[in-house]
Amino acid sequence: MNLADITVENVHKRLLKAGLSHVESLSKARQFARVAEALIQKGAVGSAEAYAHFVPGRVEVLGKHTDYAGGRSIVAAVERGFCMVAVPRADARATVLAVELGESVECELEADLQVPSSGWTNYPLTVMRRLARNFGQLEGVDIAFLSDLPPAAGMSSSSAFMIATYLALAARNELSLRDVYRQAIESDLELAAYLGTIENGQSFGPLTGDRGVGTFGGSEDHTAILCSESGTLSQFAYCPARLEQRIAVPEDCVFVIGFSGVVAEKTGAAQDLYNRAALQVRAIVDVWQRATGGDQVYLADVLRSAPDAAEVLQNALRETAAAAYTSAELEQRLRHFLLEDGQIIDAAAAALCAGDMATFGKQVDLSQGYGASVLENQIDETVGLARFARQEGALAASAFGAGFGGGVWALVEQASAAEFTRAWEAAYAHAYPQAAQSALYFASRPGPAACAL
Repeated sequence: MNLADITVENVHKRLLKAGLSHVESLSKARQFARVAEALIQKGAVGSAEAYAHFVPGRVEVLGKHTDYAGGRSIVAAVERGFCMVAVPRADARATVLAVELGESVECELEADLQVPSSGWTNYPLTVMRRLARNFGQLEGVDIAFLSDLPPAAGMSSSSAFMIATYLALAARNELSLRDVYRQAIESDLELAAYLGTIENGQSFGPLTGDRGVGTFGGSEDHTAILCSESGTLSQFAYCPARLEQRIAVPEDCVFVIGFSGVVAEKTGAAQDLYNRAALQVRAIVDVWQRATGGDQVYLADVLRSAPDAAEVLQNALRETAAAAYTSAELEQRLRHFLLEDGQIIDAAAAALCAGDMATFGKQVDLSQGYGASVLENQIDETVGLARFARQEGALAASAFGAGFGGGVWALVEQASAAEFTRAWEAAYAHAYPQAAQSALYFASRPGPAACAL
């Protein structure tokens, strides 16, 4: 595709074919045309080869802080995301233009690239540094993007941004044809896992890690973004990532997303809170290894290692001190994982497959309640949003993402979605007038995975 081919008409057709709805395809087509025009205004020529990708955000239906422990989650892509276009350069430099902000950054594509620890440039530059370290010399690109994902709302806008950056550079450099890529990555699921390590800084086979962006998450977000299907929820297990089942969402239902207006920050003190849940899991596994001599790395593997593993682990937590956490804290963290991963996901998935929306809603309520009381990653605003959604008739509702801010999804009948949203918004505004000033609501069916135009 040439840059001049990125028109509203052309892109609209391609996104419809990819699985976006008519309304959202048209909206994204207009964004792509705007992004292409921004590159032309910066000096790109219309005949230049263009690499264009739509990369969605995601909703985590169930599976709070389970993925990095080797657990499971139920996720879906949404019909909002990043519209990114890149054109080749003749050198080994890259520019990234945030069209809406009117801001840009330029850098050398090199393994020792200095990356800021905060701000939006942290995400694309981290990707560029890691790819230069893992794949050697890279050819340059000029990138521009627009996004209709609310930032820091729990919808994986940062992961989507990093994936979009990767896809642009991978297309420009044909990374999938390189021997080192083929040795390490054989599927979209493995690519998602690799992209998760770019974010958390871990190594992936022979592809060595670095600092990452400073968070200790897993690959749930990347898996949902790269491996979802339109109209369905996807149940994945992790470490390694694998698809367990697709669950159709009733055609007469739609997700309404309510952003609380309280950003889910992942920097400074907020980053410490986010990382605390992951570090507690590491501490639990450390206690298991010291107490039993087991060599399991992930909590899910520990629990699968013997019929009485959960009981043995609970006893070990009571008897063995951990450096940074009390026994009670680690027991609580284990209890949440056992409930979310071992009970709620199975029961909720079975109910949804059977069309039993009442039971599905009750299981989601359990997850939301345990997230607030046991995992302790909820704030008053998201607890309130979830409660108001159920009071206003949502079939199910829950906060999602890392927590400590962000948003809530509500599953409602499509015919009453507009009326529901008005009532939900009013209830929240009455209870939390200050946060409500920054709140945002929109509807989305489960959307397609990231795609190239």
